[in-house]
Amino acid sequence: MSAALVWLVFALGLAGAEALTGDMFLLMLSGGALSAAGVSWLTDLPVWTDGAVFLVVSVLLLVLVRPALRRRLWSGVGAETGVRALQGKTALVLDRVEQHGGQVKLDGEVWTARPLVDGDVFEPGEHVTVMHIDGATAVVGKVL
Repeated sequence: MSAALVWLVFALGLAGAEALTGDMFLLMLSGGALSAAGVSWLTDLPVWTDGAVFLVVSVLLLVLVRPALRRRLWSGVGAETGVRALQGKTALVLDRVEQHGGQVKLDGEVWTARPLVDGDVFEPGEHVTVMHIDGATAVVGKVL
């Protein structure tokens, strides 16, 4: 079996293993093995040259390509969910919001609410901004 074919099988094996991890590390090594297969097929250089090509190309791909590829593929990961997604949203005051309670309509649901600053009072019909969620209570402030 020729060295080029061995490198090609190695590259395909690494690419297949990448499908199980999704980390883009093995894919970069697969690119290095594919480069080594190409050099082995095109030239009659010694086998250690193929290994050097594999090493250099793999390191270059890991350092230069992988970070940019990961940023591009996983840029949408990290979208706020749950109660964190409600922070900064505008709510409609349904029942007077004061230090000891009140109600707001937030994303179509009725929430108990209290003001962020003690002494603030929000009357029904006013719009407020959700500063954070404390348990099952929306802590609200003036519209930003």
